[in-house]
Amino acid sequence: MTDKAWKTYEEVAKYLLDSHAKEFGLKKVEGKQSIPGNCSGTNWTIDAKGVNDNGEEFVIIECRRYTKSKQNQEKVGVLAYRIKDTGSSGGIIVSPLGLQSGAKKIASAADILAIELRTANFYNLNEIACLLIHLLRCIKGPIGPLLNL
Repeated sequence: MTDKAWKTYEEVAKYLLDSHAKEFGLKKVEGKQSIPGNCSGTNWTIDAKGVNDNGEEFVIIECRRYTKSKQNQEKVGVLAYRIKDTGSSGGIIVSPLGLQSGAKKIASAADILAIELRTANFYNLNEIACLLIHLLRCIKGPIGPLLNL
């Protein structure tokens, strides 16, 4: 996988999340950036950051375009730690195949919403936007109240 393909996937995910930020209870979605860890004293590079209306709370957005397997609990556990370390309100993980069973447990415990976004090769942007809107209407998890859904 080339860096360009990864960058494109992240850009599409950020674009779609930002375009529908209000449906997630967010004011906006910002792009890749570094945020400080409160406990660890280190900085974390994140793929995107969703900021709520008051600008005080945020969610970490990670894009993982792994096309051969679902996200496992170790990968979701890393995101869960980033949420804790940065004081984030929760997280969103975007991947084409979703989560394995152990990863779903971690996501539920850490207020992480999983969104399946198929690779851009399979859908055009309008089709992806329609799928995302459909997913938003189906959300019923621990992050739902945070996202005002």
